Amino acid sequence: MSLPMPTVSRCARAARRRLFALLAALVLLPLGLAAEAAELQARVDRDLLSLGETFELTLESDDPTLLGRPELEPLRRQFEIRDTRQLTRQELLDGAPRLYTQLIISLQPRVAGALQIPSLQLGEAHSPVIPITVTEAQAPAPSDAQAPVFIDASLDQDSVYVQAQAILTLRVYHSVPLYDDSRLSPLEMADVQVESLGPQRTYEKQVNGVRHGVIETRFALYPQRSGELAIPSLQFNATALNAAADDNAPFGPRSGRPLRLKSAPLRLTVKPQPADYPANTPWLPARALDLQETWSPDTERVRVGDSLTRHLLLRAEGLTSAQLPTLGEVPADQELRGYPEQPRLNDQIGDSGVIGSREESIALVPTAAGDLELPGVELLWWNTVEDRLMRSRIPPRRLAVRANPALAVDAPPLQPPPQRGVPALLWPWQLATALLGLTTLLGFGLWWRARRLPAVIRAAATGPSPRTLQDDLRRACQSNDPHATRQALDAWARQQPETLADMAARYVPLSDALDGLNGALYSASSQSWQGDELWQAIGSLPAAQRNDSPPVQAGSLPPLYPR
Repeated sequence: MSLPMPTVSRCARAARRRLFALLAALVLLPLGLAAEAAELQARVDRDLLSLGETFELTLESDDPTLLGRPELEPLRRQFEIRDTRQLTRQELLDGAPRLYTQLIISLQPRVAGALQIPSLQLGEAHSPVIPITVTEAQAPAPSDAQAPVFIDASLDQDSVYVQAQAILTLRVYHSVPLYDDSRLSPLEMADVQVESLGPQRTYEKQVNGVRHGVIETRFALYPQRSGELAIPSLQFNATALNAAADDNAPFGPRSGRPLRLKSAPLRLTVKPQPADYPANTPWLPARALDLQETWSPDTERVRVGDSLTRHLLLRAEGLTSAQLPTLGEVPADQELRGYPEQPRLNDQIGDSGVIGSREESIALVPTAAGDLELPGVELLWWNTVEDRLMRSRIPPRRLAVRANPALAVDAPPLQPPPQRGVPALLWPWQLATALLGLTTLLGFGLWWRARRLPAVIRAAATGPSPRTLQDDLRRACQSNDPHATRQALDAWARQQPETLADMAARYVPLSDALDGLNGALYSASSQSWQGDELWQAIGSLPAAQRNDSPPVQAGSLPPLYPR
């Protein structure tokens, strides 16, 4: 009777341990989820500035449990805290309201160099470390620095290569308050592509011991020809607060005086393309260039019929996405079919100017087993920082394609030859011949009966209406998709009273637009096609001249019942 007791006691202890472990996991799980969900995001409005300027650090969190303000003492070692303000905004996320709390801190660096904004802690959340670069202060001209409002224009470099980027910066300094009606005249230059580098920036800076507000505007210039380039003056218009008038009438309407300033003209030397740059090669003058290749899915285990997607990404600092060339080509091998997608172009604005990117994707489907080799990608570009020719290269890739049993076609079994002396069966052939004769006679009888019947009105054709087909054609042209446009154009032309060739023969703009569409569809190089020309040609297509009535001969009377 005493033997089973130790076994029951051990089972009870094991059950209690499992119960305690489960309760502990249930208690600690919400704490772990809260710690994981708590996140303190941080960002700065500028990461490149000069000594004496201010910038803003924004701390943001969507966790309602993070209350209060973080300890700002780590910032005081390298920065002076000028101002802090807290904002709360509400957004809808999946139909549910969500609150975001922002703490905006205005900072001024104490020293120049490569600095770091340290990690700040609020509750259990920590903000990331943010690096910034602070340069030595560059004071404006002494004659301008004495005025309450003055404008300063500068270039990041005195000479650039043709089609390379030069950054023009205009800063308006004001030690007196300005109204919000300030405006800058547009920058227009011949043979120069001008790109705006984001909206205006506002910050503060000390000039000769006096704190000034700064309104900064930046432009990216891309000269299209070499030689001396003259950058014209830009005019700044604003209204300054009249402090003397406000002192006399503190409770009356606030008056102001108009201001009109002009920046000094600048000159930029544009150098031609280097002589040692290879001919018949796209000219790419960039500060930095990065070429990447990714695959989805993995290319290690490839079978016949599998779809692989090759992604090529090109990022160039100092060039727009429109200046970047085509990367990959559609393979011409019959054992590997390629289906390219439309390239994705993007321009990102940073402190160093424009960073253009071009991403191309192509779906590859192997049709035969064996070793297939994809050609590599090589780009030549000119490094404007080091002033030398450089190469970015993706090596060729070999694909080991295996057979796919699911796509294998079973060969029909071989029929043994008929033995000698045994006559072949003739009745299947005789039956087939009889059926063929009967169907022929039946078809001839139906045709003869149809000739004796009166003509009937053709039933209305089913399918989309002409209006729907025309809307499909318009949407395809506006999306600049040549393949979808060709399909919509064929469907629309089938419901027209004349063929597409007849319409193109009598209307030249339509013929030219069709030539451009065919060039985009069947050209070897992947070029961008715009569908506005084709849609305008179809919209302006004149109606066909119809003359159904027979000509009336001289001396004859018109018909009694005209049609």
